Amino acid sequence: MRRKLYAIAGWTLLYGCAAVTACLLLFLIGYILLRGTGGISWRFLSTAESVIHGTVGILPAIKNTLFVIIVSLTAALPLGVGAAIYLTEYARNKRFVTAIEFASETLAGIPSIIYALVGVIVFCTALKLQKTLLAGSLTLAVMILPTIMRSTQESLKTVPMSYREGALGLGSGKWHMIRTVVLPSSIDGIVTGCILAAGRVTGESAVLMYTAGMSMAMQSFSPDRLAKASGATLTVALYHYAKENADFSTAFSIASILLILTVAVNFSAGFLGKKLGRS
Repeated sequence: MRRKLYAIAGWTLLYGCAAVTACLLLFLIGYILLRGTGGISWRFLSTAESVIHGTVGILPAIKNTLFVIIVSLTAALPLGVGAAIYLTEYARNKRFVTAIEFASETLAGIPSIIYALVGVIVFCTALKLQKTLLAGSLTLAVMILPTIMRSTQESLKTVPMSYREGALGLGSGKWHMIRTVVLPSSIDGIVTGCILAAGRVTGESAVLMYTAGMSMAMQSFSPDRLAKASGATLTVALYHYAKENADFSTAFSIASILLILTVAVNFSAGFLGKKLGRS
């Protein structure tokens, strides 16, 4: 009887904590959307900030955010997935694998301001990229690399060994087995790592303020000017309007756009993961 009461109390506490967390999340989302959606308009989304014309627009920030997400994921995803495949399927030195896992977990817990300082030293100064969106994207790629690698590695470990043995028994080579059996079976974990990484990139501000700048002007992403483009993403623009200009209505509108963009990225990644898993 006592054990049954303990079980009921435990499940009640668990569901209560889950309900409180869900209510807090819904409250934050609802409050931000309530305060911010009223200021969203086509002019707000399709124009740039101009003191002369008296306009407040975030089109440059939207373009910069999408550019940073695409470049950072393009740089980090192949390295992270490749490193996870090597550590899980090929590496035989257990001490080496343990050291790499410990290093990646340590890097995942380092504050973003440290990555910002390293990005300034390595990408902006040593590689002479200056304060540009490309330097900020590469810094973010280094920051999200441990997350992608560890999530992919843990997903690869969940694939049953019998899948590998069956593929090898049918005459499949090592890489062919990984490409056709292991990776499709672990695609959900890889997509989860991508979603976490994209969410961290979308919400990052400290790294980009130091490495990409805070310009609200429209930038050109043509090949000859790609390495010279600098500017603010949505999170940096939110900081600019809330902290520097004390314009909280615009800041809440940008926060609403960030929420919508994050949901869109998550749904797109989930849809792509399901499509890749079926194929």
